[in-house]
Amino acid sequence: VLVEGMAGWGGFFFSLLNYKTEKYVIAENKRIGILFRLYQLAVWVFVVKKGYQEKEEAIQTSVITKLKGVTLTNVTETGPYLWSAEDYVIPPNGEQVFFIVTNYIETPNQRLGFCAESFKVPNGRCQSDEDCIEGEPVTAGHGIKTGLCLNSTGTCEIYAWCPVEYSKRPIEPLLREAENFTIYIKNFIRFPKFEFSKSNVLETSDEGYLKRCTHDSEKHPYCPIFHLKDLVSRTGHDFQEMAAKGGSVGILIKWICDLDKDYSYCNPQYSFTRLDINLNNSMTSGYNFRYARYYKDHNGETYRSLYKVYGIRFDIMVNGQGAFACDMILLYMMNTSSFYRERKFEIINFKYDKHVFTFTGFIDDLCHGWGQLTIN
Repeated sequence: VLVEGMAGWGGFFFSLLNYKTEKYVIAENKRIGILFRLYQLAVWVFVVKKGYQEKEEAIQTSVITKLKGVTLTNVTETGPYLWSAEDYVIPPNGEQVFFIVTNYIETPNQRLGFCAESFKVPNGRCQSDEDCIEGEPVTAGHGIKTGLCLNSTGTCEIYAWCPVEYSKRPIEPLLREAENFTIYIKNFIRFPKFEFSKSNVLETSDEGYLKRCTHDSEKHPYCPIFHLKDLVSRTGHDFQEMAAKGGSVGILIKWICDLDKDYSYCNPQYSFTRLDINLNNSMTSGYNFRYARYYKDHNGETYRSLYKVYGIRFDIMVNGQGAFACDMILLYMMNTSSFYRERKFEIINFKYDKHVFTFTGFIDDLCHGWGQLTIN
């Protein structure tokens, strides 16, 4: 028995040294060959490429945004100020592109009059009155030259809103608590060809759901409320660093929907990216602009507070694609298929000397194309 066992193991190990190769049998039969190629085509078109589906990329969409949150600033020159959404969201009505103030330079109580141009403006510097031509505007400056060179500042006297703008930006963002603000993004989409529409907001009878939920791709994919800190962090950047000098963030909502499946399978996919960063030149990053608030004193004279605001600009972009089974269903799977085919196709008779096998009607039925295969 032992000898037989050893002989068996020996045979097994020797068999491992054998070389094996595949043998192919070629059947010279045109019908079998045609069927095999059609099978390969069907697998590629229907399974891999889903060629039985008709696609639509002309998505119709609308976006509504709302911001919530308050914060208190206390600057030495102007004192405490309570910022709410009416103050820090521009424009306040909520659109696909909006700006949130996170830092600012305020120049309060400006009045029209005469003052010295800032030395930081090259075209405003002077050594004599000849450098300050009367009536000439200061290039990239704050006002109109009066013709006088002020020795005390080394700059031209100008007619402007005085005093001229303060230029030192706070290193730390004054609205640092803005990271806790929430943004509500409501997106409605529609594929008109398929008469399909949907929203990124959960359809629920729970009126308190939107007041307590925060977006989570796993637990709450249909909660459209995000914290600003989370939005920025998903771009790979720190909120406080961006808030100091501003930035731009792109929010992409993507709808890739296979409408052959249940309504619940058509879901929004969110992605976030920072748009103001140039990898070759970080000096160009940031985002800011100026605006003013105007007032009148007890004498009826106008004065203003000038703000150079830094913050985050959000661009919300929506794209998508809907796919749905095309005419194949009507042409082949309905009781009224013959009725539908008679009205969809105009039949033209041709005479052929050779037998023609056509599968183009079937392909056209799938995705509206014509072709013909001729077999001898």
